[in-house]
Amino acid sequence: MAAAPVAVQEDDQIQFAQSAPYDEYVHASTLHTLQRTISDDAGEMSFLVVSQIMELYFGLIRFELREAQRLVRDDEVWGALEPLRRAGLHLEGLNASWRTLRWMSPADFNRFRGQLGEASGFQSAMYRHMEFALGLKSETLIRPFRRQRAVYAQLTRDIREPSLWDEVVALLARRGNDIPAEVLERDRTRDHEPDPAVEDAWVRVYAEPNPGNDLWLLAEALTEVGEQFSDWRYLHLKAVLRTLGDKPGTAGSSGASWLRRSMARPVFPELWSARTHM
Repeated sequence: MAAAPVAVQEDDQIQFAQSAPYDEYVHASTLHTLQRTISDDAGEMSFLVVSQIMELYFGLIRFELREAQRLVRDDEVWGALEPLRRAGLHLEGLNASWRTLRWMSPADFNRFRGQLGEASGFQSAMYRHMEFALGLKSETLIRPFRRQRAVYAQLTRDIREPSLWDEVVALLARRGNDIPAEVLERDRTRDHEPDPAVEDAWVRVYAEPNPGNDLWLLAEALTEVGEQFSDWRYLHLKAVLRTLGDKPGTAGSSGASWLRRSMARPVFPELWSARTHM
């Protein structure tokens, strides 16, 4: 293991024999080399940096969701509440990122949009990983990554694995709820289809809303994640409408129309439908 950099006092300033420990840990000097704009427009820098921030949030949220999933799988429901709480707060931060792009009018975006070529947020692999963790799955969404062999292999693995919601439904079954085998053993590469038995299980959980009911607390934590993710989709749609209207998105994506359709696919669906019967 390499020796730690030695700090010495020099003219009332701390000097390090090597790079500053902060940079060794955060890699800030590397991060600040990654903003490589392709136009001379000053506004592109905002667009690029915010896009990179969002990518980091996608990875962070996926990390928290996978940690919560592991704990739920191990029946450690109380432990799963903390990464879910963090995931909800990270989603708040992700959503706040849109606010710093509210200055962008169609004219502002059009000044550099043409130079983006075929680049589109639709091609974010980490966003797909985050969606898969939430239970939103479609094999057609990973086809654009086929030529990126490592990325495609990771996405293929992820789409075949249980999602956080799959693990939560399995937990409900272990807690004595009569969940059909076809729900527990379904094709993991497709969206979870809402099931009345899962809905009924949540109705029973919500019949005992108290701090000692770990399933009730789990439901509330998942609800917060689901609500914040829904806000993300809405804010994304608003940003697209503000800059593009209903024109096709970059790289030929369908833009606002795709975002509207995606909003019709809720995460954790029975958590929402169960409220009708409470």
